[in-house]
Amino acid sequence: MPADSGYPAYLAARLASFYERAGKVKCLGNPEREGSVTIVGAVSPPGGDFADPVTSATLGIVQVFWGLDKKLAQRKHFPSINWLISYSKYMRALDDYYEKNYPEFVALRTKCKEILQEEEDLSEIVQLVGKASLAEGDKITLEVAKLVKDDFLQQNGYTPYDRFCPFYKTVGMLKNMIAFYDFAKHAVEATAQSDNKVTWNTIRDHMGDLMYELSSMKFKDPLKDGEEKIKKDYDDLYEKMQTSFRNLEE
Repeated sequence: MPADSGYPAYLAARLASFYERAGKVKCLGNPEREGSVTIVGAVSPPGGDFADPVTSATLGIVQVFWGLDKKLAQRKHFPSINWLISYSKYMRALDDYYEKNYPEFVALRTKCKEILQEEEDLSEIVQLVGKASLAEGDKITLEVAKLVKDDFLQQNGYTPYDRFCPFYKTVGMLKNMIAFYDFAKHAVEATAQSDNKVTWNTIRDHMGDLMYELSSMKFKDPLKDGEEKIKKDYDDLYEKMQTSFRNLEE
């Protein structure tokens, strides 16, 4: 008996039986071995309609979804994964590992998602009234979101420094970008009632070199520079930001 759009009624069950083949397995043959099978499925709904039966059935089964975005691909932003519609149901599965090895990561990840979501909301306002009419804090949000999108999420798989990214590099880059956001927000709010107000234009004029260093963090090559040097360079940049913003507020 046909179901939605003429697909068979057992569509969801068949899809589930396929995806359930992924996981931890005991390998055939000798010696006894254990391994894992990962399935990365590609579903192309006609016309981008997520209500398509195959698409909706797949989303009901899988635990991770990477939503490819044609607009990102047209802008040469690769990987072209839309950060707003993509999700993982394993977000909490590694919290114990993060807490033990990178205790700041979960908070940084949450803050990064908030900035990207807020930037999406602000973009509609910018199209209507222009960027100049935004509050200073909102201007900071837009600029840091651009930094995250262009210099953190975007990767070039053809270069040795960006072909892969060790987790310590991911955390270090994200920590400095979020720190810049927090320092900038604090500087604007702390001087809002004073005669020497700090605006986004002030920050941009005084912190041009620091912003360039932030955007250049991804050029650190894990194989060439090594973990110790990369971590030290990121820590030094964090301290420079702290000092620069402290001087700016005085």
